[in-house]
Amino acid sequence: MDIQFIVPKNIKIADYSYDLPDKKIACYPLPDREASRLLIYRDGAIRETVFAGTPELFGPSHLLVFNNTRVIHARLLFRKPTGAVIEVFCLEPLLPADYARNFAAIRCCEWSCMAGNLKKWREGAVTLSFEHNGQPVVLKAEKSGPAGPELRVRFSWDADITFSEVLECCGRIPIPPYLNREAEVSDRLRYQTVYSKEEGSVAAPTAGLHFTERLLADIRQRGAAIGQLTLHVGAGTFRPVKSDTVGAHEMHTEHILLNRELIELLLQEGKEITAVGTTSVRTLESLYWMGVKRLTGVDGFRQLSQWEAYSLPGRYSRREALKALAGWFEETGEEWLKAQTTILIAPGYRFRMTDAFFTNFHQPRSTLLLLVAAAVGEGWKEVYDYALSRDFRFLSYGDSSLLYVNPKPE
Repeated sequence: MDIQFIVPKNIKIADYSYDLPDKKIACYPLPDREASRLLIYRDGAIRETVFAGTPELFGPSHLLVFNNTRVIHARLLFRKPTGAVIEVFCLEPLLPADYARNFAAIRCCEWSCMAGNLKKWREGAVTLSFEHNGQPVVLKAEKSGPAGPELRVRFSWDADITFSEVLECCGRIPIPPYLNREAEVSDRLRYQTVYSKEEGSVAAPTAGLHFTERLLADIRQRGAAIGQLTLHVGAGTFRPVKSDTVGAHEMHTEHILLNRELIELLLQEGKEITAVGTTSVRTLESLYWMGVKRLTGVDGFRQLSQWEAYSLPGRYSRREALKALAGWFEETGEEWLKAQTTILIAPGYRFRMTDAFFTNFHQPRSTLLLLVAAAVGEGWKEVYDYALSRDFRFLSYGDSSLLYVNPKPE
């Protein structure tokens, strides 16, 4: 029998708001990643500890899944001869469309971008001068047409270096706008997880910022398994829901990369799966529905649209869906699966892959808060009331929570 979900398009976003004073927002990280506080919510009960004690929560029956995406220096500031500053924010590679190939491109590439002060950039190219290993380089940006709601921008530069090196030299780390400050040198290190590897995100998977190499080694020593996936976080993570209802909000497409080793880890019997961050949650849940699409013969299993999870048949077990994905690896001989998701998880959704997840405290009226509410029901209000009243630090550089998913949606 298929499990029918309530499609949450009519949910009023005003019901998922709360008062967040500016003084509660952590504008800078703590000097020690492990020193953050950790709120644990399970079966309606709240307790707190220090993040340094996290390994004690895990053992051989657990699998932790991390998002190893790396934040790129996506903000480029070009100055016109008139003095006007044009900000170009790189969102998604277009030519080459593959992230790895685009970052390895030499001399030119194209991206979907947002542009600030666009009225001052009516025509022609804008340029930016910088040095690479002591040699002068000029980066040129030209508008080459629309790219959906964004702008298609062609970048070219006069040196035999990769676009990844270009961004490292002259780009700025895109810290969230709600921090109300410019990026500083320290953000280059602290706005990355210690396990970041795959370039492509324009925002950090911030739940992972609390982990250190010591904590990861301790978790492994206690017998817990660790898996990695990649979801490149898009600019949509900064966007609050501005419409009255969730159905009018459009999610950005985000790109997934994972290997068959992760599927094999997820297929291990008796493992409680803990996702590190909402990006890992969204990826894991998307994998289930991609497996369902293969099982039911739906075209394009590697793409999951915003509301598709609410219409696909939910009768399949976690194992059945994962076996369908494992079958794709066997049939194709591929070692890596590249996919895309725009899944929106909101109250009414039933989690299929995730038993618990780490996450920071999110903005009011955000899709991330909707995901939290989908996991713990009305308990999200208790969690946030507790955190606010006890001076937890909020948002990207703030404290952490470990939330256990309700067995059934409320």
